[in-house]
Amino acid sequence: MDSIEIVLAMLLAVIASAYLKRMLPAGLPLPLVQIALGAIIAAWSGHGIQLDPELFFLLFIPPLLFLDGWRIPNTGLLRDRVVILELALGLVIFTVLGAGYFIHWMIPAMPLPVAFALAAILSPTDPVAVGSIASRAPIPKRLMHILEGEALLNDASGLVCFRFAVAAALTGSFSLANASLTFVWLVVAGIGAGVAVTAGVAWLQGRLTARYGEPAGSPILVSLLIPFGAYLVAERLHASGILAAVAAGITMSYVELGGQALAATRIQRTAVWDTVQFTLNGVMFVLLGEQLPDILRGASESLEQSGHINPWWLVLYAIAISFGLIALRFVWVWATLSVTLFRRTRRARGAHGAKPHWRLLLATALAGARGAITLAGVLTLPLVMPDGDPFPARDLTILLASSVILISLLAASIGLPRLLGGMHFPEEPAERQQEDMARRQAASAAIAAIERAELALADAHHPDVLPQAAARVIALYEYRLNLAWSAEDQSKEHFRMMDKAERDLRLAAMEAERATIFDLARHHHISDETARKLVREIDLVEARHQKQAK
Repeated sequence: MDSIEIVLAMLLAVIASAYLKRMLPAGLPLPLVQIALGAIIAAWSGHGIQLDPELFFLLFIPPLLFLDGWRIPNTGLLRDRVVILELALGLVIFTVLGAGYFIHWMIPAMPLPVAFALAAILSPTDPVAVGSIASRAPIPKRLMHILEGEALLNDASGLVCFRFAVAAALTGSFSLANASLTFVWLVVAGIGAGVAVTAGVAWLQGRLTARYGEPAGSPILVSLLIPFGAYLVAERLHASGILAAVAAGITMSYVELGGQALAATRIQRTAVWDTVQFTLNGVMFVLLGEQLPDILRGASESLEQSGHINPWWLVLYAIAISFGLIALRFVWVWATLSVTLFRRTRRARGAHGAKPHWRLLLATALAGARGAITLAGVLTLPLVMPDGDPFPARDLTILLASSVILISLLAASIGLPRLLGGMHFPEEPAERQQEDMARRQAASAAIAAIERAELALADAHHPDVLPQAAARVIALYEYRLNLAWSAEDQSKEHFRMMDKAERDLRLAAMEAERATIFDLARHHHISDETARKLVREIDLVEARHQKQAK
């Protein structure tokens, strides 16, 4: 019962952290609040939670990676694949080697394989953390897509490198040839397992839905189980469950384009997954705070073994590692960008392209904030060696990784708004043209469907009612067509401003509608069931308008 109470307290801490962040000074990263609440829980409970690393990894990693793969823009992933691969693969290896040797040189008591493991688990970046910071800094949309794609793939590559480093620490040996063959199998079989599981489940679900209909809630539960299924299948094949979860998410994004799910299911599923993401990220940081006292004690012992008694050395180590990671990232971004520009110049026969501003390069380096994946991975370090001895410098490794997470979040939170403030980034014309084209074709198809439906429903409705209703609906789509065609006029900005003004008025009107319905229900003029039905209709329309406003 005591464990259940601690779990409930952690969930309440996650909820409280969201409100406390709004009450505390602006710009304070949410993970800091959650870690502080976790430390309070540790003081209240009087003892820490003993974690099973494999169970912890299974519970937290697959759904987070699956969701990243599901929601990343696939078009941007393919368009910027070269840059993303340079960051997600090349930068990871560069970071593991550079930071690994640096950490071992700085802390001789930490064995080299453990130093490589720490560098590997610090290599994945967290776009969710940067995304929340980006709301106060004008990060270009394309750069955000690159950072998201990088984070999606470097989660997998970083965690695979982490796995090799831990295996080397446990066995005391490392074979490059065997590691290369194992890596190929991990990648190929892992991706294959993720794609196969998701495609198979989607096919079976589609057949069952077509024959028996879609049960309420069932598709949402299936989507929650897919990442765990893909992960476990890959692990049974001795492949990478990490890559399986990522591949499952990307496959799910293509499955979703089939439009099999009902509109209400998609809305509910999005809400459920947003809750899952918020909960898992929050629980991990609260859990870190809950374990901080024990981690600090273990880290102090490891520090004494290195010959340093003063605990301020821990702070110095964390700061040095953090700035080392930023420096490595800046060097890699600058070097790869220089090579890319040189190749473009040669292909264009001497034509020089515009070089990015140095502030944008430094912002790209700072945007590599660490977060949930790093924390989840480092907490899975084995507790003991095969001979029963404690895993070397485990608590020190966890503490340094946790400190780097906090420092990177603070650096991005403070640095990005100041670096990018005042810079203007033009809107990408291709995206706007695609949106206008899609709106135009969808509106034309809708008008044609209304005209066909008007003929088909002629016998079912009064002859005077149906034309009036059709005219009202067609008028809405004709307005959208005019707005879409206006993209080629000089007055296009006027139409966009008018569309925004209309959306704001509609939102104000729906707020008044909802308040009136709630008031009628409170005074028993309408039933609760009627109120819920009407409010849900308004909520769905409002959600659509708010999504368009973003």
